[in-house]
Amino acid sequence: PPAAYRTVCGVNGPLVVLDNVKFAQYAEIVNFTLPNGSSRSGQVLEVLGSKAIVQVFEGTSGIDAKQTTCEFTGDILRTPVSEDMLGRVFNGSAKPIDGGPAVMAEDFLDINGQPINPHGRIYPEEMIQTGISPIDVMNSIARGQKIPIFSAAGLPHNEIAAQICRQAGLVKKSKDVMDYHEDNFAIVFAAMGVSGGAPAVPSSRLLRALSCRGSPRAQVNMETARFFKADFEENGSMENVCLFLNLANDPTIERIITPRLALTTAEFLAYQCEKHVLVILTDMSSYAEALREVSAAREEVPGRRGFPGYMYTDLATIYERAGRVEGRNGSITQIPILTMPNDDITHPIPDLTGFITEGQIYVDRQLHNRQIYPPINVLPSLSRLMKSAIGEGMTRKDHGDVSNQLYACYAIGKDVQAMKAVVGEEALSPDDLLYLEFLHKFEKQFIAQGPYEKRSVFESLDLGWQLLR
Repeated sequence: PPAAYRTVCGVNGPLVVLDNVKFAQYAEIVNFTLPNGSSRSGQVLEVLGSKAIVQVFEGTSGIDAKQTTCEFTGDILRTPVSEDMLGRVFNGSAKPIDGGPAVMAEDFLDINGQPINPHGRIYPEEMIQTGISPIDVMNSIARGQKIPIFSAAGLPHNEIAAQICRQAGLVKKSKDVMDYHEDNFAIVFAAMGVSGGAPAVPSSRLLRALSCRGSPRAQVNMETARFFKADFEENGSMENVCLFLNLANDPTIERIITPRLALTTAEFLAYQCEKHVLVILTDMSSYAEALREVSAAREEVPGRRGFPGYMYTDLATIYERAGRVEGRNGSITQIPILTMPNDDITHPIPDLTGFITEGQIYVDRQLHNRQIYPPINVLPSLSRLMKSAIGEGMTRKDHGDVSNQLYACYAIGKDVQAMKAVVGEEALSPDDLLYLEFLHKFEKQFIAQGPYEKRSVFESLDLGWQLLR
């Protein structure tokens, strides 16, 4: 039977220290009952003799040392999963907040996922067409890839992610018709530290209720959740979307489990229901800061900029849960969004993310300031799996060459632009002027496109040829 204790001997930030505990296990789930009757859950982080340190997901405010009862469940953190989760909205702890009933679980899965045998993975080779020229032609994404969007505060990363969700589809329809069918595509969206005050009302009224609650700060932060939800509803894909929202006024510690809950749901949909799942995680910077908070409360030795030394490993446990597995038709493609503090790509969060993921899409402030949407700077952007997803039989024979030529001309154009700032336009050679003209046309015609404009990869390639001529 689960053992219950009343031996809280200290609270430090998000952590609770329990004394005189018998047989506590690492990562075990602990249920707390507060004096007012409300309940919270936590996870054992450390066991030292008869003491246990527990991380409380819903925060520790109101936990009383004398009156609080703790019950050790003897089990790890599992989440209920079901195909009925599509079309629903959950909070950061996977409890429904759209006014609907609780999920009838088909299974209870460990939120840390099942380890995938590296030999059982399939190499991602089917290109996903996003309808966005700089991504499709120069940074092609394969199904099963993990590719983050590196952005910064105030840039339209949410709009780009929503446009990818709206327009994503396979370039080459495979022999399996079902593979391309709309019902076979699902989106799992996890937001960490975004919106404020999500009410328990039916989803149709969620937007109205979101707009009239909370402080000014919560109002600003609310935009992200409202934007994505409205976008999914407008294009009729809400029944294929599962949302997890950890709000700005929710406990920070909950952010540590939100992406794991989302990925566990995605794995169930991909490997049990054989769907092709796109997972969008925003904002991974909030997640890393939550990690830093727990690390500071445990008084661990800090690494660079105060982040814990194990942040690389921790981020890998999230990002590596993408891909395809032999014997299953489903796939998980991950697009994490992170905002770089001070636009600094050398900051530990984007730095470590770039090591783990298969490339990145870089959103540029200078392009944004010049009113170019989407402001994707192709030079620091990269897709490491592009080579196997393009070419004859996939897209077109000339794809790789066109991409390389566009890169080369754009890079030379950038150099000429820098030189022009020093020596003036009169001192440039005729060739230099041609590259400069290419630079402006490339940004205005190739990179720039409307948020609802969908260009096929073949249209984008023809446009690239047109500019190169």
